[in-house]
Amino acid sequence: MAKPLVAIVGRPNVGKSMLFNKLTGRRDAIVEDTPGVTRDRIYGSCDWNGREFDLVDTGGIEPTTDNEILVFMRRQAQTAIEMADVIIMVVDVKVGMTAADAEVATMLKRAKKPVVLAVNKCDSIGAVNPDIFEFYGLGLGDPIEVSAIHGHGTGDLLDFCVAHFPDPDEQEDEGEVISVAIIGKPNAGKSSLLNRILGEERVIVSPIAGTTRDAIDTYFENEYGKYRFIDTAGLRRRSKVDNDVERFSDMRAIAAIERADVCLIMIDANEGVTEQDTKVAGLAHEAGKASIIVMNKWDAVEKDDKTMDKMTQDVRRDLSYMTYAPVMFLSALTGARVQPLFEMINAVANQAAMRITTGTLNSILADATARVQPPTDKGRRLKIYYMTQIGVKPPHFVVFCNDARLFHFSYQRYLENQIRGVFGLTGTPIKLTIRQKGEDESR
Repeated sequence: MAKPLVAIVGRPNVGKSMLFNKLTGRRDAIVEDTPGVTRDRIYGSCDWNGREFDLVDTGGIEPTTDNEILVFMRRQAQTAIEMADVIIMVVDVKVGMTAADAEVATMLKRAKKPVVLAVNKCDSIGAVNPDIFEFYGLGLGDPIEVSAIHGHGTGDLLDFCVAHFPDPDEQEDEGEVISVAIIGKPNAGKSSLLNRILGEERVIVSPIAGTTRDAIDTYFENEYGKYRFIDTAGLRRRSKVDNDVERFSDMRAIAAIERADVCLIMIDANEGVTEQDTKVAGLAHEAGKASIIVMNKWDAVEKDDKTMDKMTQDVRRDLSYMTYAPVMFLSALTGARVQPLFEMINAVANQAAMRITTGTLNSILADATARVQPPTDKGRRLKIYYMTQIGVKPPHFVVFCNDARLFHFSYQRYLENQIRGVFGLTGTPIKLTIRQKGEDESR
């Protein structure tokens, strides 16, 4: 049985994201005194008195608007409401009850879901704030005083939520779930790919560059396995990051890379690899993440029987530090070539988690050093004693030698290629650490 889902909704700028962060204990949602900052649904996990549940933050609901982004936000909030077991409606005690609050409350009543009314910004403790009583007019039951900043009242709020949860049942074992971050510059088709995979309009898709500001987790399961997709805000050039919200979105995307097992590096096939694409790919490479280079919008490219090979060569040239990463061509818009992506995700995830015994590694090492002698410097030759693996994701090997200064980079690359020649390790970088004999191999 799936964990209960609680959705936080309300009009813009009432403190929904602040409350989400307080309840999850993490800063997963962007908090800014700008209405409409949270545009998509943001998920987090909570535990209250032994009951685990998922919490979803939503963009502010503007019941009547013609603004494209606000319409998207309202649609996403409605989707969250439909999925939720319990809904927390947040209002602002300092502003008082507004017409927009009343319209949101009417929408929630039509959903026929349990609703808990949280009156936010009650930051003082002591006597009940008399201003909360006007919110009885929303017809949602007893209002609960909360302070998202200080945490006052959040225990009572969660008590009310848990009281509406379905009876606990044995939860299915999720098994091995692969976390996949979809990264790339703005407007490369990241959200379109996720929507195509899920078969629903899960995240906002718009021709307006930079529509997705937060990193969003979505669980997905099919015949290929179990996945947690992380859609991220498009990473911009640093010179383009000109306000705090954009800067924090960049931080969120970088954090998403750190949480991922596999990174899908989305590149617009119409443009080819740009300077910004090389920087985005470099973040995944430097983080040691298994990666797949996804050339999107393949349907829009004029091509012949040599176009794919030519573009692959261009990618290899421009991303020369990621020759291990497979290149796939697909169209998120039409769905062409999307299905084989799952097999490749599984393959590179397995390669990144591969463990090789010390005995096997040293057999490869002996054969490699016999073929190409280790380098010398001023009459002193490098002696390699043994190699062992100390980690995965990415595979991390330690090589012990007599003098680390003699271990030239070119010979390190040679040994890496020998390991790849035997085991493949497609899609994953390799970390090679050089130690002089006597140093701690676990470092």
